Amino acid sequence: MALELEGTLRQKLGVQQGTSARGPWAKQEFILEFPDGNFTSQACFTAFGQDKVAELDKYQVGDRIKVSFNIKGREYNGRWYTDLSVWRVSPAGQANAPAAAPSYGAAPVSAAPASAPTSAPVYGAAPASDIPGPTLDDMPGESPESEDLPF
Repeated sequence: MALELEGTLRQKLGVQQGTSARGPWAKQEFILEFPDGNFTSQACFTAFGQDKVAELDKYQVGDRIKVSFNIKGREYNGRWYTDLSVWRVSPAGQANAPAAAPSYGAAPVSAAPASAPTSAPVYGAAPASDIPGPTLDDMPGESPESEDLPF
């Protein structure tokens, strides 16, 4: 499963290098801070391979980036470890961003139709400026029969 996440590069950890039976390898972990609802979250990603480490080297702490990654999990000695394995790092706001963000605000109020009379009375409605705000007396009273919660 391929995922993408945009955020701010908060920290780059040191490059780790070694040699395996297949030859030399390198990996670098970094911390990405991203919005998560009303708060921000942080996650540690792993860039594995010389090309991914070189790609990450283009960015400095504080840069806004988009990370494309896969989630991998593995078990070792009865414990599970999860790895966020990076396969691409690019500047935030690249071409695959949506053209326009959807608006979740209130719908625009349209004018009344031209054939509708403008001075027609609306029964049971008062002008907004004449309506008083709620008070404590408007709150429902506490009664034992209304307390039907199981806890």
